[in-house]
Amino acid sequence: MEIEAKRWGFRGKQELNAASASTVRGYLNLLMGNINKDNSSSVIRLGHGDPSHFPSFKTTPAAEDAIVDALRSAKHNCYAPSAGVLPARRAIADYLNRDLPCKLSPDDVYLTSGCTQAIEVVINVLSRPGANILLPRPGFPYYESRSAYNHLEVRHYDLLPEKGWEVDLDAVETIADENTVALVIINPGNPCGNVFSYEQLHKVAETARKLGILVISDEAYDNLAFGSTRYVPMRVLGSTVPVLTLGSISKRWIVPGWRLGWIVASDPNSILKKSGVIDSIAEFLNVSSDPATFIQAAIPQILENTKEDFFSKIISTLRECADICYNRIEEIPSLTCPKKPEGSMFVMVKLNLSMLEDINDDMDFCLKLVEEESVIVLPGIAVGLKNWLRITFAIEPSLLQEGLGRIKGFCQRHAKKQ
Repeated sequence: MEIEAKRWGFRGKQELNAASASTVRGYLNLLMGNINKDNSSSVIRLGHGDPSHFPSFKTTPAAEDAIVDALRSAKHNCYAPSAGVLPARRAIADYLNRDLPCKLSPDDVYLTSGCTQAIEVVINVLSRPGANILLPRPGFPYYESRSAYNHLEVRHYDLLPEKGWEVDLDAVETIADENTVALVIINPGNPCGNVFSYEQLHKVAETARKLGILVISDEAYDNLAFGSTRYVPMRVLGSTVPVLTLGSISKRWIVPGWRLGWIVASDPNSILKKSGVIDSIAEFLNVSSDPATFIQAAIPQILENTKEDFFSKIISTLRECADICYNRIEEIPSLTCPKKPEGSMFVMVKLNLSMLEDINDDMDFCLKLVEEESVIVLPGIAVGLKNWLRITFAIEPSLLQEGLGRIKGFCQRHAKKQ
């Protein structure tokens, strides 16, 4: 029997609809819904940076053994402190301390459920009425989603494709004001595949100091660099400007499902402490969820026992895949890649719509591509650049070749007749 009431006192939250739709997952779910079930071709996913499914990107046995040892010890079935277990925080501080002029301590490290929760924590802490944050365009859309949900105004600065995706620092100074709280930089770059030079990072740090804002350095792809530009973490410039580093084991160890990330404060001048930001991070974690305790407990062993040859193999495979991706795209007249990727797992590719028939924009391209060829790539609008594509090259090389071959065939079929 249906229960009737004069008025139900609850309803769904409408703000979540827009926030969810603008995420990478939201776009990928939309594209998955356009798969032609009558097409016998296997689906090739070039839209999501999760290579853990593929044999060439299997994690190291040292990491698996660390998890098993922590779980079977039965010592880590309890709750963890809100900031994370001390041995894990100490191990991460030591891991990040290489080549740092000002050393980190365990007290500078806060563990999170992956890098996405690290973003959630920092955006929540910095949000206040009237405040704004500077985000890169193109960038990682989760920052926009969390900022919108927290009513933190977003202002975009451009990454310049004609300059190898350098930061447009003139634009940064133009759009910032007295209500700007932070600038986000992603290095190595998602979605551009760029690696910022030390000189570029130093200019970013000097600009942020001039503006009186902190730098949020998203280093989810920490050390996944394979080009001519040496990877330098933003935290080396902590004495110039306060830096919050967001990182995780997800990408370098190829274990995104393990959900272990961190927020690290590089702030030898104690500016973040004096401003209350550090206390607010700790307080937010008191009312938030934690990473699984046995995953935290495995971190010291993971960091200590992983051999350099594992990292070298991953870097070598990424370099091979980046070469395949760039060279195959160069064969397609209607696609342009302004810079060969040097890091992370992605490349941005510009669409030349004037050379294509019956393709209205990047979203239309992606929807028709998945329907006709069962290949998924992310439309550029998802990361802030209309009529571009973000392509993931971190998959099995043979599959990457096949997927790019299908994209080439698709573009040839839709090419305008001369």
